[in-house]
Amino acid sequence: MKEIFDQLSADCSRLTTKKYSTSFSLGIYFLGKELRLPIHAIYGFVRLADEIVDSFHHFDKKFLLDKFKHDTFEAIDLGISLNPILNSFQRTINQYQVDHELINCFFKSMEMDLSDQQYTPELYNEYILGSAEVVGLMCLKVFANGDPAEYERLKPYAMKLGSAFQKVNFLRDVKADHQGLNRTYFPNVNLAVFCDRQKKEIEDEIEQEFAYALKGIKMLPAASKNGVYLSYVYYRKLFVKIKRLSAEKIMTERIRISNTRKVGLMFDSLIRNKLNAI
Repeated sequence: MKEIFDQLSADCSRLTTKKYSTSFSLGIYFLGKELRLPIHAIYGFVRLADEIVDSFHHFDKKFLLDKFKHDTFEAIDLGISLNPILNSFQRTINQYQVDHELINCFFKSMEMDLSDQQYTPELYNEYILGSAEVVGLMCLKVFANGDPAEYERLKPYAMKLGSAFQKVNFLRDVKADHQGLNRTYFPNVNLAVFCDRQKKEIEDEIEQEFAYALKGIKMLPAASKNGVYLSYVYYRKLFVKIKRLSAEKIMTERIRISNTRKVGLMFDSLIRNKLNAI
């Protein structure tokens, strides 16, 4: 029965999320029950594409990414895929009528990771748009549940939140990106001589985006507010931890929040949300 395969597909997306991100897994858990499957589906899809460009070093990444892109749109057109992650993803895209241009934009950023890039401010913004902001918009399509006015109202806030998350990721992973993947995303920054002044400029930009995004989180429907706010709290705490360290320090280690600390943040954020104190 196809229902069994669809459930298997949903389970694969959920397990992929759990395996790769404790933070997002907990955030999704605190979404309304009806929202969890489609958001897991989006994360699972994004994670597979990330793995192709970030991890599959001994394989033809371009071929794999091109095939994944072809298989993605084929799954959406057919309404099914034998790849469980793509089967789960196509159900979400078709159910919530997600604009295919968001998916194309995402793949464009993934393709940028296949070659060495000298990131100008324009390319930097283009990469963040495709790698993070459109992912936020895919999720917003689910949260708005087909209401175009609600989607348009919250769209700029979702984009800023995705951008802030991505830039925090850039700072968190700056050592691995630079030394392991030979990537430097920040424009006009030479990571070989990365300094506190440059780090502060990036952080000021992130602070502004977090402040703007929080306004949108407060406007989310009740079914999505808890989970999105929890993800915001995790990333905000990670960002605060990064801010306390020197540029030299973050070039030598990957900063993280312990699982124990995440549990504490979870309870604190739930109480704040319940008291309408976010």
